[in-house]
Amino acid sequence: MITCLLVLPGIGASQDRKHPNEVEAAFLRNFAHYVEWPSHAFADDRSSWVIGILGDDPFGDIMETTFSNRTEKGRAFKVLRADSLDEMPDCHIVFIAYKSAGRRRWALDQIKNKPVLTVGDAPEFLREGGIIQFNVDDRVHMNINLDQARAVALTIQTKMLEVSSGILEHGVIRKVR
Repeated sequence: MITCLLVLPGIGASQDRKHPNEVEAAFLRNFAHYVEWPSHAFADDRSSWVIGILGDDPFGDIMETTFSNRTEKGRAFKVLRADSLDEMPDCHIVFIAYKSAGRRRWALDQIKNKPVLTVGDAPEFLREGGIIQFNVDDRVHMNINLDQARAVALTIQTKMLEVSSGILEHGVIRKVR
């Protein structure tokens, strides 16, 4: 697996000094730059990016620090947290933090027809229907479910695909590196 640190701005090359949750939060912010949403995903041209954390929040105040006073494509960020999907308003990016595969699959099934970038770190996240599965250790490892992204009209820039370890396309995971 390879690192995504070479192309995504705002993250230094040396990750051993950063807490993994800080790196994950920075990636969540950068996904707003490297993914295109359909125009109907926003109420208007000034609507904020809504980032949701579903389940046990692994980030704490890291999210507020990461997104505070930041904008992307002229939009501010708003971070929301919920224990269950029915408590969460519509989001653009949702980090699904459920440890239970059943809860993850249920949540992903409920979101699967909406233009929502679903992100998680569970090993089976792509097969469960999530769009981006990533893991941070001494490097960032990222896999992308291109089938699901296309199904909800999200366009993932080539730069992200090029640094991914694997891409799920046409039902098959292809190793990129």
